[in-house]
Amino acid sequence: MTPDQHFARLVKVALIVFALCFAYFLAADLWMPMTPQARVMHPVVRVAPQVDGRVATVGVANNQHVEAGESLFTLDRRPYRLAVEDAELALEEARRENAQLDASIAAARATLAANRADAEELEQEMTRAERLIAQHSISQQDYDQIRANAQAARAQVQAAQAEIDALQAERGGQNDDNLRLRQARNALAKARLDLKYAGVQADTSGTVSNLQVSVGDYAKAGSPMLALVSDDADIIADFREKTLRSLQQGDAASVIFDAYPGRVFDARVIGRDAGVKDGQLQADGSLADPKSSDRWVRDAQRQRLHLELEEAPDVLATLPTGARASVQLHPVGGLAAVLGALQARLVSLIHFIY
Repeated sequence: MTPDQHFARLVKVALIVFALCFAYFLAADLWMPMTPQARVMHPVVRVAPQVDGRVATVGVANNQHVEAGESLFTLDRRPYRLAVEDAELALEEARRENAQLDASIAAARATLAANRADAEELEQEMTRAERLIAQHSISQQDYDQIRANAQAARAQVQAAQAEIDALQAERGGQNDDNLRLRQARNALAKARLDLKYAGVQADTSGTVSNLQVSVGDYAKAGSPMLALVSDDADIIADFREKTLRSLQQGDAASVIFDAYPGRVFDARVIGRDAGVKDGQLQADGSLADPKSSDRWVRDAQRQRLHLELEEAPDVLATLPTGARASVQLHPVGGLAAVLGALQARLVSLIHFIY
């Protein structure tokens, strides 16, 4: 074989290998897609106090694991204990004011009863006077005086009734329906809640990170003092859109973590994000801002999937948030599933090197 023939054969072999690799790449992209753009994501809770105060104690250290309900740090409780005592005194004062109003209402009702008795007596006297004036037995002056006294008695009855109505309106309802008592109880409940909030606890199990609190610091309500990385975790993976056209929720997948080279974990697709940031328009009053580009082939858009492990789910708790991974999808069966499993195994072995 001449050198030219040998070179031509090498060129043909190279072209055939290229064609086979290109065909495999197209098939793999459609029926056994893989991405290295995957991560382990733990929910991160930014822990902030709900009330202001000076930090009295710190019960955790940075990177310490805590359980849900465990104390993280506490604020000086003395101002909030005083607030509770003030609220309790205000509730007691409200009860005393209601008792005083009840006594005033009872006295006003007694006055009303007396005024009604006087008014009834004067009404009877007025009736007799009308008969006597018709018989010319009394003078017009005496009649006018009796009528004026009867009218004054009726006015006193109305005034006594108005006073009772005013006292009852000020008193309000009885028992739990009383406005003054409800306000005092609400103030007491808020004071007790603020006292409880002076102790900051972990809402979920996780690891303390970025601890920025020391005894003596002044904490402001709503200002984060530390981050709590939850034990719960999610695997997210970003794939190009065209590779997901055959994918269904619940399809099998393989996950290869950088932290565990040589191991392939079985997983399953549990969800797909509804969109990406580029698909969101802000209603800020501005006009549309179309993207301009002179490129013939633009970058492919990626969509985010969420996966869960079907084996060794506790592995996620050992990985930090942001840990990198590669994900191999198995949207179809048959030969594609076999080749996909081989791809995942090859990537896992490569992680021993890189």
